[in-house]
Amino acid sequence: MTDPRPLTANSTVGEWLDHPEGGPALGGLLAAGGTDPSMLAPVRGLPLQKMVELSGGAMPQSVVDDLVLRVNGGVAPAEDPEGGPWRERITPGRFDGRTVIVTGAASGIGRATASRIVREGGRVIGVDITADKLKETEADLGGAFVAVAADITKAGDIERIVAAAGDRIDGLANIAGVVDDFSPVHETSDAIWAKLFAVNVDGVFRLTRAVVPAMLSAGRGSIVNVASEAALRGNAAGVAYTASKHAVLGITKNTAFMYGHQGVRTNAVAPGGVATGMAPVNQSEFGRGRTGPFLQLIPGVAMPEHLAASITFLLSDDGVNLNGVVLPSDGGWSVQ
Repeated sequence: MTDPRPLTANSTVGEWLDHPEGGPALGGLLAAGGTDPSMLAPVRGLPLQKMVELSGGAMPQSVVDDLVLRVNGGVAPAEDPEGGPWRERITPGRFDGRTVIVTGAASGIGRATASRIVREGGRVIGVDITADKLKETEADLGGAFVAVAADITKAGDIERIVAAAGDRIDGLANIAGVVDDFSPVHETSDAIWAKLFAVNVDGVFRLTRAVVPAMLSAGRGSIVNVASEAALRGNAAGVAYTASKHAVLGITKNTAFMYGHQGVRTNAVAPGGVATGMAPVNQSEFGRGRTGPFLQLIPGVAMPEHLAASITFLLSDDGVNLNGVVLPSDGGWSVQ
């Protein structure tokens, strides 16, 4: 029997828990904080390093660094470039000369998508309502990332986004979205319903409407809408989020049909659980009581970079023969 591969910060949570020394070390740390290792089942496939971000400060970087040293005799091993969890494989030049609008670009899936497009040669018009985080993203990604602090529910802001892109718009990734409180229809307020549809549906509709003329003029373009597992089933969220994401699929399919023959492709990605830190607040006890058993069946939580890989595939010419597709990027949750 060969010895297990040395553990690093980029080893998965599952590799740590299954390791003869890493399991007890991580388990002891969790127990000290009142957490049972079984609670990490949904994130077994994520690198331990990701827990620093997801814990909201409960697991600082120093704790991860100390764990790595403890299980490796005080020496941090070199990372194996071919081992460990999945790693991004950048395709140089895939977006050369392309301008892509990405909403929700300050964090999570939007930021990961913007980053990948920039690293593959593209120019990104990065849109987000959170100006401070957007500035941080702009500083990290450089001059190929044009930050536009905007609210996609406002007509004037839509105009500013399109103006920042200029005459050429090759792609649009409608990623920005908000979640509901898991409330069923008898508990859902008008305010929650209006907010969810304003961002998740109206924003997608208005920005798509604004960019299509430039794409038709060029005779080409690619639009990718981020739907959700909740667009494929009724037991993944509350009624407002579920209905809004079903509407996104309707926009996707109709737009694909209307303009596909003119070179404009429109597709959707339906994520499952993603480690973005976006979580509902003041959740409905009734709603979570009904959906909870089904949410426990999620195969595993993905990283934003996993979704960025799916989104950029559809945005790029690699998705040349795909139009009107709904791609469940959910680890297989949708086949359950």
